Amino acid sequence: MPPQANCALPAGFLLDQYRIDRQLSLGGFSIVYLAHDEAGTPVAIKEYLPNSLALRKDGEIVPQVTEEHQAAFRYGMKCFFEEGRSLAKLMHPNVVRVLNFFRANGTVYMVMQFERGRTLHDFIQKHRGEIREAFIRTVFARMLNGLREVHAHKLLHLDIKPSNIYLRTDGTPVLLDFGASRQTLMNDQPILKPMYTPGFASPEQYDRRDQLGPWSDIYSVGASLYTSVVGSAPPRADERVKQDTLQPLAKTQSDRFSPQLLELIDWCLKLDPFARPQSVYTLQKALVRKSEVETVPHTPWFTDLGSKLKAFIGRG
Repeated sequence: MPPQANCALPAGFLLDQYRIDRQLSLGGFSIVYLAHDEAGTPVAIKEYLPNSLALRKDGEIVPQVTEEHQAAFRYGMKCFFEEGRSLAKLMHPNVVRVLNFFRANGTVYMVMQFERGRTLHDFIQKHRGEIREAFIRTVFARMLNGLREVHAHKLLHLDIKPSNIYLRTDGTPVLLDFGASRQTLMNDQPILKPMYTPGFASPEQYDRRDQLGPWSDIYSVGASLYTSVVGSAPPRADERVKQDTLQPLAKTQSDRFSPQLLELIDWCLKLDPFARPQSVYTLQKALVRKSEVETVPHTPWFTDLGSKLKAFIGRG
């Protein structure tokens, strides 16, 4: 039976100090709105509203949650609120800025800075087969500045994919839509359906959650790099564990991209969490090196990057 569809808050609705303009996106876990604050500044507001637990019909404001789902809904709401609290502490040009978070209408809202531009997913779809290696390296090296900051705060993103990498109008990338609360929800409440994104979620997100770490986000970065090169996502990790049909990019895309970049992507997509780069810094060093290497996992070719790496790290 397909999950129920929730109705968005109506245009013009006054939510705390924000006036709803329109719905931006609707997912299985939340609804995102464009709104304006009292000064007329545009903001994006994410509303916690998992459609497997709650139902809001047309004309209603407070979602209906059955007694059966009350505990799971409240637990998820708590996780969502804590996610907002954690993200509000992050101030980095490559991570979405959380401005406010509050409870209302029986649920929780996260207010974020509104960014103008388009997603990397949209860019890939429009320029499929035309994306240059220099673009890929620059976008991901800068995005990884933000991910390093996330990991430095003992947080994981857990939902990195091209549709959650936003390219501002000036071309700089920003990480959106963290999946931490939904992942915690999924882990502690088995009645909920998984909320990860097939093709981009690491294998440990399916059934080895004790092995989650920075390397889990790095798998998702590798899958996003793969998509930038190929134009489509790699096979989903849980299927790869059973029978790995993923062809190494170093064999299939060598006519368009350098062996070093392709081997790096293949390295990130290793099924064994501890066979991947273990830190964003390691991955970033590899990305900013443009000359060819014969093998990825060895470290000597990482040691001569000083000035190049500094040129990327710290730039928004």
